[in-house]
Amino acid sequence: MIASQRMFRAMLLVLIASLASCSIYRQSDQDSGPVVQQPDKPAAVPGVTLPQPRPPDPPASAAWRPLLAKAEQATSRGDYEQALALLQRAQRIDPDSAEVYLSMAITHRARGDSAQARATAERGLLYCLSASECDALRGYTH
Repeated sequence: MIASQRMFRAMLLVLIASLASCSIYRQSDQDSGPVVQQPDKPAAVPGVTLPQPRPPDPPASAAWRPLLAKAEQATSRGDYEQALALLQRAQRIDPDSAEVYLSMAITHRARGDSAQARATAERGLLYCLSASECDALRGYTH
């Protein structure tokens, strides 16, 4: 029994010594330290090409600005329903645009609905970023 315990201890000691000699760091003539991969530069793998990064999406305003122009034309023709439908589409694209709310307020006032123009302008005041936008929207809240 004692011999088996000694044999077990000897094997355990050899195992520990061999594990201790394993290391993830290597000593070399030049101590360059651990290799760290740059997160923005993936490692090159032979035979594998990485896809090119996509250009950023255009801002949402690029999508709704033509709708505002068409709505303005419809308002000038007196086609308020068409103008409001176009403005609602623009609002779904960018619900935080004070410019869209301003156009809606203008259209509501042009069709004679001052209460709706005021409510729309008040909502637009939550999103205005410039003094000129805010002032224009305030003009429809009185």
